[in-house]
Amino acid sequence: MTTYKLWYWAEIQGRGEFVRLAMEAGDIGYVDMARERGSEALIADMKARTDRPPFAPPYLDTGDQVIAQVANILLYLGDRHGIAPADEVARRWLHEVQLTITDFVAEVHQVHHPVGTGLYYEDQRREAARFAREFREARMPKFLGWFERSVAGEWLTGERWSYGDTSIFQLIEGLHYMFPKRMKAIERDYPRLLAIRDRVARLPGIHDYCASDRRIGFNTDGIFRHYPELDAD
Repeated sequence: MTTYKLWYWAEIQGRGEFVRLAMEAGDIGYVDMARERGSEALIADMKARTDRPPFAPPYLDTGDQVIAQVANILLYLGDRHGIAPADEVARRWLHEVQLTITDFVAEVHQVHHPVGTGLYYEDQRREAARFAREFREARMPKFLGWFERSVAGEWLTGERWSYGDTSIFQLIEGLHYMFPKRMKAIERDYPRLLAIRDRVARLPGIHDYCASDRRIGFNTDGIFRHYPELDAD
């Protein structure tokens, strides 16, 4: 069985966590390269890749190829490790859901960096407050409502968990950290998503991973950042 090399920043969960969770739940062997060698090794590895180089981490070195972008990585792993439906139509639908999660995560990041990613949050606090209000009141219900309607059974695609479910787990956990007041006010509108979050938490691989020191906690360096002034009911 292949042991993959996963490259992502060593200090944060970030987008790499969506890949880690799927691999942990599926008992898929991998080495978290930057966690072992440091983020400087990640930068050096990226610079050394000249043949179809990844734009940014996370990326997965399979031994035969390098695959970047979360949804692309999960599509690959889903096909090869049974963490996606066998039916082609369902697989494409799951990929669509994951791409929509990617869109949502990009907007999550914009909440605290609405002006520029190269600026500090403190340099764009006023704009962040305006963006956060629209995000809480309009964007969160829009995305979460669509995900809620997309659930086909106990899991996103029916009777068995998939990488989409581990991504929903991370999304709900992150939003609870980032917007505890807002999530408390609206979470009752999304019972299927909360049920998926709870079921994923009970998967043996996820339970063990989250109980270990390999699961870095949410913090104000990652994508899901809690700034009290950006949260409200």
